[in-house]
Amino acid sequence: MKQLELSVVLAAGEGTRMKSTTPKVLHNIAGHSIIDHVLRATKPLGATELRVVVGASREAVEAHLKATAPETKIVIQAERNGTGHAAQLALEGAPATGTVLILAGDTPLLTTTTLQEFYAMHLSLGAEASVLTSIVPDPFGYGRIVRDVTDALEKIVEERDANLAEKEIDEINTGVYLFDIAALRAALTGLKKGNAQGELYLTDVIGLIKAAGQSVVGIRSNDYTETLGINDRSQLAECSAIMRDRINDSYMRAGVTIVDPTTTWIDLGVEISPDVTIFPGCAISGSTRIASGSFIGPRTTLHNVIVDSGASVLESWAADSSIGPEAKVGPFSYIRPGTQLAAGTKVGAYVEIKNSTVGEGSKVPHLSYVGDATIGAGSNIGAATIFVNYDGVEKHQTIVGNDVRIGSDTMLVAPVTIGDGAYTAAGSVITEDVPAGAIGVARAKQRNVLGWVLRRRANTKSAESAKKAGATDGPQTAQGEE
Repeated sequence: MKQLELSVVLAAGEGTRMKSTTPKVLHNIAGHSIIDHVLRATKPLGATELRVVVGASREAVEAHLKATAPETKIVIQAERNGTGHAAQLALEGAPATGTVLILAGDTPLLTTTTLQEFYAMHLSLGAEASVLTSIVPDPFGYGRIVRDVTDALEKIVEERDANLAEKEIDEINTGVYLFDIAALRAALTGLKKGNAQGELYLTDVIGLIKAAGQSVVGIRSNDYTETLGINDRSQLAECSAIMRDRINDSYMRAGVTIVDPTTTWIDLGVEISPDVTIFPGCAISGSTRIASGSFIGPRTTLHNVIVDSGASVLESWAADSSIGPEAKVGPFSYIRPGTQLAAGTKVGAYVEIKNSTVGEGSKVPHLSYVGDATIGAGSNIGAATIFVNYDGVEKHQTIVGNDVRIGSDTMLVAPVTIGDGAYTAAGSVITEDVPAGAIGVARAKQRNVLGWVLRRRANTKSAESAKKAGATDGPQTAQGEE
């Protein structure tokens, strides 16, 4: 196929209907900005040069492009005088001959396949100008494609300039064009601002090129959803849902079970192997990798998480962490960045783990906080255990050895080490190292003050029950004292 000389993405619009401080083209769909999706579809066409026209909020858009697509050349449209003016700026310094692709920066559902087919058709027809069109259920807001009696493209009429008959047309301009560069340059010089918005419309070059006796064609898209643009939050949600369905469909066809695709949101960039099962209500994003045989959800969020084979993550939240093979997480676990769970580990209900390593087969079953710790293999952390890692200024490390048994309601005050095979007694506050094979006991001796309820809580249900059980308000002694 003939080399494409130039691709131009128009991204200078104000995006006022988004009602956002974030530029329209930087809003997110499936883990990437709107303009990232457009560039992703465009780049494989292999244009010699890719240019992006920026204007509104240009500093933010420029910074984003430099970080995500540094090979693009940025063209600044300081005053927004319309898409025709943007095209004039984009062609400055461009080759004198060849083909240019121009498209909008707010059409994230376009695919490379559609653009390649459009380009191939443009070349085969030998046209000087081609417009990608689409038949849509609701054409409101789009420029209408006006065809003559032979079905040839006659002109494009913007919504604001259309008469009643033209507004009834359901074939719309998608904002995707291919032009012979020389023909486009000549037509751009003839643009005038005689329209409702007082701008230079790129659509007007179609009539000018046709009037010059050159070939202009409208090529219909096979899938109107690809050409949907975004102007407000409702359209953003619509496009997000379509992208979600595309992604989920591709995974299901590749052998992933998604029980309810309408409530499962997976970003581009995620990798999921066959024979993974994803239950309803899950959000999977970033660089997450999920190996075969794993079970995710329901109602689980994973961001930048490695989930190894056979693991399960139930009704939990995890980020920037790794979950080993056959590990079990949840329900209601909070796995924070820096956590590494080895094979066969168990992290149960209402457990929070941060920046810690949990060794093979170890368990943190419920109601515990583990922070800045290393736990060896085969250890068990009793319910309501707290790794006290922060002294108000610095974080400190706790080391728990292999086959350790931490009693329920233990406070491990870092820095502290619990040796291999050691125990801690329930309710202890451990501030010193516990040697291997020892038991750490750090709690006051229990005192029972006899008759206290009858003296201090007289006339209560507790006192009544105590009397029935034989309690008296006798001498104020305490069991365990001499």
